[in-house]
Parts: sequence; C-alpha cells; structure tokens
Amino acid sequence: MTNLFNPKESQSHISREHDLFTKLPSFISYAKQNTPYYKNILADITADKITTREQLATLPITRKSSLISLQKTASPLAGLNSEQGHISRLFQSPGPINDPENCENDWWRMGQAFYAAGFRKHDKVQNCLSYHLTPGGFILDSGARACGCIVIPAGPGQTEQQLDTIEGLKPQGYCGTPSFLKILLNKAQQQKRDISSITKALVTGEALPKALRDEFTAAGINTLQAYASADVGLIAYESIADDGLIIAEDLIVEIVRPGSLEPVADGEVGEVVVTSFNHDYPLIRFATGDLSAIKSGQSKCGRTNLRIKGWMGRADQTTKIKGMFVHPEQVERVRLSVSGITKVRLNVTSESHNDKMHLLCELSTNANNAETTTLQNTLSESLKLYTKLNGSVELVSPGTLSDDGKVIDDLRATC
Repeated sequence: MTNLFNPKESQSHISREHDLFTKLPSFISYAKQNTPYYKNILADITADKITTREQLATLPITRKSSLISLQKTASPLAGLNSEQGHISRLFQSPGPINDPENCENDWWRMGQAFYAAGFRKHDKVQNCLSYHLTPGGFILDSGARACGCIVIPAGPGQTEQQLDTIEGLKPQGYCGTPSFLKILLNKAQQQKRDISSITKALVTGEALPKALRDEFTAAGINTLQAYASADVGLIAYESIADDGLIIAEDLIVEIVRPGSLEPVADGEVGEVVVTSFNHDYPLIRFATGDLSAIKSGQSKCGRTNLRIKGWMGRADQTTKIKGMFVHPEQVERVRLSVSGITKVRLNVTSESHNDKMHLLCELSTNANNAETTTLQNTLSESLKLYTKLNGSVELVSPGTLSDDGKVIDDLRATC
C-alpha cells in the first residue's frame, strides 16, 4: 500500500513490535535521566530489561486524573517534561490539568488521521475546535497543516459568522466536534445557506453515533473519527467508517483491567494505557481513564496496526462533555461553593446529539422558595466557573441521592 501518510502504517506487526520494543529501553533510560518524575517512580527499574509487553506491564502507571494533584506539588507539569526537551506553549484543561506543546511540525502526530480521512495538500479546513487555553484547536491545526492543508482557525460558536466564512472561503473540510458540525448543518438547512463545499470531516472530542454519521453522509460529508487526548495527542483514528480505530504509529497501547491493571485478552473491555515516545514530554504507561477493546483482524484499508473498538466509556467517573473533560473534583468544588449542600450528582445526557449537564444538589435541610432560588443561581454560576460549561441545577430534598459514591452519572448511552 503506497497511498499512506507514513510508510510505517503498512509494516508487518512483527516489524512494528520489534521497532517499538527495541527503542523502549533507551527511552525509559532517557526519561529516568531527564525528568524528575520518572527518576523517582522508576528508580528501581532496570531499563535494559524492559523489552516486551509483559515486562512493560510490570512498570507503574501514571493516571491522567492524578495529574491534578501531581501538578499542584510540582508546577506546572509535575516534573514529567524533559529537561532536555523544548516546550513552546502551556495549556490548561479543565481539572485543571496543565498540558505542554512543542510547536514543531505535527508534534501531536495528527497528520496520519487527517490523511486517512481524505485531507490533502491545498485543502481548506475550517477548524472549529477551541483554541482557548486548551490544546484541542492546536492539535487539529497541526495535523491538518502536516497534510499541507490551509487552516481556517474558526474555533467553536458564532454560528452565523461560521456560515458566512464557509460560503465565502468554501473550505473542503471541517474538523471539530460532531455536535458542532450538526449545529452548522441544521442552521444552514434552516437558512438555506450553501455549505456544500464541505465534503469531508474529521471529528473528535465526542462520541459519533451512527445516526449522526448517517446524517452527515446524507448531506455529502464523509465523516471519520480521531481519538486523541490533550496529553498524548493522537491515539487512534478511523480510515473506514465503523471499521474500528487504528492505533497511531510510534505509540504502545495496552488495554488493561481497571482494577488489577493486568492486560486483558483481545476483545475484552479495559482501560487504555499509552506509552508515547515523546522526548519533550515522556509518557510511560499513561492511564487515560478511557475504556476500549482490541478489535480483531486488520483494517480493510491496508493499514496494519492494531485497532481498537473506539471509546466505550470511562474507567473512572471523569467524563467528556462537549469535548471537555469534567472531573469529580470539579463537581465537588461546586458543592463546597455554598453551605447547606450535603451531596451532588451530575447527570450527563444527550438531546439531539448535544450533551446536557444537570446537577442534582441534596439539601441538608428543607429550604424556603427564596433560599432555593438563591442557592440555584449560585450553584449554576459555580458549575460554569469550575467546569467551563453551562448546565442546569436542581435542588432535591434530604435523603434523595443514594450513598453509592457516584458524583458523575453518564446517562448518554441510555438516552
């Protein structure tokens, strides 16, 4: 297969595994020598002995959710960034979690995902993922440019102006969340605006239900998904709709049992753990908190890397809402922002493919109508302050919420 972004995409499984685990020992040694964090947690590890998946599985993991506390202790990056590396930008994702970027070409490795989705040199791409504080917009921007595309840095929102831009500049492609593409498509249909120039889309940050993909297909937009994180960059991507997500080159991906962290059998659901050979920001056995499973066989497109079935939920209660992670710690801060609230639960649902947040707040005592209105307003403001997202708030009477420890309840699968 010659029509590839990276020739490695068609190498044999044996060759790929050999290449990855041949360079793994020296990478572990580099991380130990150049990052305070790995110097500490891998102090007793002999790097030269870590040459197989089985040996890699004996190393400690680093949880994405743990970065919040780790970075408070050692700001800004918990000592994971290499002293020999180069960082051009610092972002702050919800949590808050700080993330770095080196501005060199395709640092996030997104080019292969755009190329697999049909993006080519000179294509104009309307990038509707946010460039504000979080790295999402920059991740997609770098991948599109790695394919030779011309990027329109639109960001999300301002639907009318977005449609004006599409009609004026006639981009061939869209990248961003699927829900915002749906908003643009609906508005264009309502106002009889012409967005027919867009024939391809790479979407990320949210699940892509089959019904929504079918809507895009009916509108003439071939839509494929990319699975990425603000820490790792690209992890996996589609080349054919509903044919699984191909793991990106130059990564080692493990699927492990959330409790014991032991590797699971192919096809079994477990947590996605990534080792990224990034000399600026080494990540060794980085637990994303996402659930997935290895999909058997090889992609019909000819790319030979392992595939995963896509996003299948969260190993912890951290939940992605409108492309942004919301952590239990953030919801707890909302509870603590006012007195008289004993428990909270954030219900996440989906309506017309748009994520919705509804915060249930249990009162310690019954409140009168005036107190209820004041509390709701304060809690609504706190919810937006700590999650950067809008949501509704409902006050419930004492004893309403169960004692199951659940802070975030993702109900989208049942909506």
